[in-house]
Amino acid sequence: MKKILLTALLGAALAAQAQSTPPAAPAAAPVAAPSAAKKELLNRLMVLQQPALEGMARNLAEQPARQMMAAAEQAMQRVPEEKREATAKQIETLARKYIEEAGPIAKEKATKVGQSALAPMFNDRFTEDELRQLLVALDSPAYKKYQQNLPEVSNGYLQQLVGEMRPALDPKLKSLETSVAAALGVPAQGAEAPKAGKPAAAPKAKK
Repeated sequence: MKKILLTALLGAALAAQAQSTPPAAPAAAPVAAPSAAKKELLNRLMVLQQPALEGMARNLAEQPARQMMAAAEQAMQRVPEEKREATAKQIETLARKYIEEAGPIAKEKATKVGQSALAPMFNDRFTEDELRQLLVALDSPAYKKYQQNLPEVSNGYLQQLVGEMRPALDPKLKSLETSVAAALGVPAQGAEAPKAGKPAAAPKAKK
């Protein structure tokens, strides 16, 4: 069972990487090494960006596991009923173990890539004076307050958006479900439009 799950996990990870990784850009001309003052500004910027970078890396690392869990839930119907509960617990334990082990790796790689890839990009695209202005903006009380309130504001927007979309989507989803069920020769289950719930955690956007 563990071998099957590991194979599925690796396959999902490779598929996700293939779908999300854009073609490599042509190599750019070498950029002059930053001065000591500019390097200090870049280091400060990386520190401010670190939580967002770690969140992005963690979500990327966990995505294949979430996809695998969704697939496993569908496949659970083929497991004998008397074994489903134990199998579900086993899969949940394996997934939790993977996530616990993936967290530190994601954090380490986020720091490494941030220093090796992002810092040179910022060095290339921002002057020393622009970096100072950027750091002042990112470290301002108003912007920090904006970041703190962003999840609640986003959730309020999501609730209203779902309320507006649901009446229009419900009939279309039911029609789609009926057509798909007819094509499969199975009874329709009763599809519903998405419900507003707690949004998935996302890394805070940086200005």
